[in-house]
Amino acid sequence: VQLQASGGGLVQAGGSLRLSCAASGSIFSVDDLAWFRVASGKARGLVATITRDGATKYADSVKGRFSISRDNAKNTVALQMNRLNPEDTAVYYCYADLWAVGTPGAGSYWGRGTQVTVSS
Repeated sequence: VQLQASGGGLVQAGGSLRLSCAASGSIFSVDDLAWFRVASGKARGLVATITRDGATKYADSVKGRFSISRDNAKNTVALQMNRLNPEDTAVYYCYADLWAVGTPGAGSYWGRGTQVTVSS
């Protein structure tokens, strides 16, 4: 099972980016999906989560600017980021709590990070 993230890049402050992440492989079920980020010199922080039923939670710093969504049929999760500011600069990682075929239960899976840089 792999998580492949895409959509990072360089954007000016006030701009928008959309990150996408797709889970591939032999998957029995996908539960919670999330995005985390790691800014330079800082610990990893939760950005947003979404349950299989669509319930969402956001870090206070991104509420009203970011939106997380998912497509259960395609095992994908997206993060729409609007009104970006330089403090959003970080490597963003997608996360999935999923049950892979051939394993005894759900486990945590991480995608490779994608860099988001917001210039002032």
